[in-house]
Amino acid sequence: MKHLATLIFLALSIAGFVTVANSQTVTPEALVADLYKAHNSKTRDPFYQTKNRALVDKYFTKSLGDLLWNDAVTSAKNNEVGVLDGDPLYNAQDMEIKNFAIGHADIKGETATVAATFTNFGDKQKLIFHLKIVANVWKVDDIDYGGDVGTLRSWFKNNN
Repeated sequence: MKHLATLIFLALSIAGFVTVANSQTVTPEALVADLYKAHNSKTRDPFYQTKNRALVDKYFTKSLGDLLWNDAVTSAKNNEVGVLDGDPLYNAQDMEIKNFAIGHADIKGETATVAATFTNFGDKQKLIFHLKIVANVWKVDDIDYGGDVGTLRSWFKNNN
């Protein structure tokens, strides 16, 4: 009976470890890196497309995802430029990206920030990604472009 109790304890411990490990397998930095990779691939890009909402939901919180999705759908339906009139991951319409780097996450409980830095046509840029844990998965909740540019959410707020 003692051996059975030990085996059950070990099995539950391993199951708990696997659950915790799986819930944190994608770090905030890895999510931001994968978002850039998907965006640059054009086949998995969550922006501007209206065919696959899951691509948006993979990277963004529901509230930010709704803003992005609705903007893409509305602008496609009306055949006009939406709120996103440039590239939201580079804050530009024209790009010559060099020295691209993703910083280490600053994690505070269920929120994190990750910096992406690069130069575009010689101008140094720093974007701060704000992430939240949603159902044990990191999601982008906003992007801060710094200075007067504001945040991705503010673009939608100011456009209404």
